Amino acid sequence: MKKQIHLEIEKIREQLYKISQYIGENPELGHDEFKASKIFSDELKNHDFQVKLGTAGLSTAFEAIYDSNMPGPSIAFMAEYDALPDLGHACGHNLIGTMAVAAGIGLSKVVNHYGGKVYVYGTPAEETRGGKVTMAEQGIFDHLNVAMMVHPFHRFEESGSSLAMDAIQFEFFGKAAHAAASPHEGINALDAVIQTFNSINALRQHVTSDVRIHGIIPEGGKAANIVPDHAIAQFYVRAANRTYLNELIEKVKRCAEGAALATGAKLKTSFYEFSYDDMITNETLSNVFTDNLVQLGVNRTKIQSKGSGGSLDMGNVSQVVPSIHPYIQICNEPYACHTHEFREAAMSDQGFEGLMLGATCMANTAFDILTSPELLNKIKEDFKSQ
Repeated sequence: MKKQIHLEIEKIREQLYKISQYIGENPELGHDEFKASKIFSDELKNHDFQVKLGTAGLSTAFEAIYDSNMPGPSIAFMAEYDALPDLGHACGHNLIGTMAVAAGIGLSKVVNHYGGKVYVYGTPAEETRGGKVTMAEQGIFDHLNVAMMVHPFHRFEESGSSLAMDAIQFEFFGKAAHAAASPHEGINALDAVIQTFNSINALRQHVTSDVRIHGIIPEGGKAANIVPDHAIAQFYVRAANRTYLNELIEKVKRCAEGAALATGAKLKTSFYEFSYDDMITNETLSNVFTDNLVQLGVNRTKIQSKGSGGSLDMGNVSQVVPSIHPYIQICNEPYACHTHEFREAAMSDQGFEGLMLGATCMANTAFDILTSPELLNKIKEDFKSQ
């Protein structure tokens, strides 16, 4: 039956290529992915999926369901399709979204023989205000037995962990004054920002090695001869898990509070993007995916283990349903994501072959779950223990 899945995905090879190229050539930023959402939805409808648009109140999100009308597991593939400002699809989301759709269609062609439901979720804005965060908070994924997605990369990597992340903003309000004639009458909001950075730099000595804190000053004054009365600092604060990050973010807040107290500025604290939880890979599910990758011809020695890296809204999904987020090779050079070179790789023929491999491997992994209650139980046990 896995051969049948492979054949079904191959049948739509030409259409999948057109879709991935179309999305790559028409990049859309987060929550504006109307073209991508439509072309994916239309393709799924063509294969008898029931599609609901605007999932969780997000205009470019969707939920596509193929129901065998027989008891069985509910398995979901996650589609991402937002682009990066100025860079386009330099993270390969044109491949990720098309991979999920292809895997869903492939599995739908055999699920009637075994029972269960196939879901494809369109999840917008992964790069910024991650749609999966909102969808997870609203319980959209709670009924699922398994969720998976595959990310393009310059090598094969197993699903691993990711860093929990908070995007925090400190806005300081001071008092303007002439910086030469009457500086004593001013309250310098930029000084508060600079002291915040200095305090956070001092904090780095007293945090665990997994922590990453990096920030910018998007606003720091209008002219050098005016005491800045308004300044903003934005930080990404990351840690290996949500529990420690919650402790850490309070320490970071105190750095800004101390700076406000020292300078006399008023402080407003907010989160300018959604918070991402750490990715919890289901090891049983990950091992099944890796085994299927080997069965499809990938040398096991080429598949590297994955540690923690950046932050993913798939992490929020993994907190509520057994999940994986492995990486598939699409280029031979070690191009980093979010670069012009990686964007070109995501539009290349080799990139498309990676898409086909990833889609087939996800569908085969799902098939193993459909046909083995023992495997599904082991996945559930792992999830509970984690």
